[in-house]
Amino acid sequence: MFEEAQYFAPVTRGETGEVVVELASSHPGFADPVYRARRNAIALLALGHKRGEPIPTAEYTDEEHEVWRLVSGELAIKHRKYAVREFLDAAERLSLPADRIPQLQEVGDLLQPLTGFRYLPAAGLVPLRDFYGSLADDHFYSTQYIRHHTVPFYTPEPDVIHEVIGHANTLASDRFAALYRAAGQAVRRVETEEALQFISKVFWFTLEFGVMAEDGELKAYGAGILSSYGEIEEFRDMEIRPLDLALMGTTDYDITKYQDTLFRADSLDHLEDVVGGFWSTCDDDSIARLLATRA
Repeated sequence: MFEEAQYFAPVTRGETGEVVVELASSHPGFADPVYRARRNAIALLALGHKRGEPIPTAEYTDEEHEVWRLVSGELAIKHRKYAVREFLDAAERLSLPADRIPQLQEVGDLLQPLTGFRYLPAAGLVPLRDFYGSLADDHFYSTQYIRHHTVPFYTPEPDVIHEVIGHANTLASDRFAALYRAAGQAVRRVETEEALQFISKVFWFTLEFGVMAEDGELKAYGAGILSSYGEIEEFRDMEIRPLDLALMGTTDYDITKYQDTLFRADSLDHLEDVVGGFWSTCDDDSIARLLATRA
């Protein structure tokens, strides 16, 4: 229901230098001054961080930890039914806490010995080239805030539940981590905006909203599905198409609703061959040729 690296509340600085997260009037926390103050404080932590330094600690409240506990427990049940085995094995390997929100520094400390990845804090919008390019360096930009406590199973933006339960568990897999890294390396190679957008859309329809045939069933491996309490129950009813690079790279999507078109890999080997192979070799010219087939 959101676009990684783009669908964030704007973060601005006021006349006196204070950090303000501009929540839309439809946001569940818009009328909650305590939540808004928390969002501003958490954004400030990220804005003051420099790569290589320890990530500042976000002092979460008991209420916020309870949201994590509730959603984490419910998603774990759904994962056993709907997630691919590679994700389940990686989640067991990472062993995130279920009763509290882990700090991003802690998540990175758990991940790095497994696949080399670490986390970087994001206050809000991260430019596409920076977001995806950082994957080439084994870094993943993540928000630190959590959704409003009144709607624990809904978020209008990517929060720490999406970034950690969805992405960190996936990044604990050597095979999925290699795909994230390949996407970052692809972004580092290309120069045109068209090629950057193409790569980001392929990422969206795979590592965010990808599905896969496994043991005679359709399972999910995309972090966007696996971190969504509602969408994980609905993805099997969507229009399911085979992997098609040109189509994935040129298909528009609506970030405000469940994805109605998904692309199915026949196996993890198939995903690595088609998408991993594309990211490992693509450049501006090869993407321009793919774009021409859809013109």
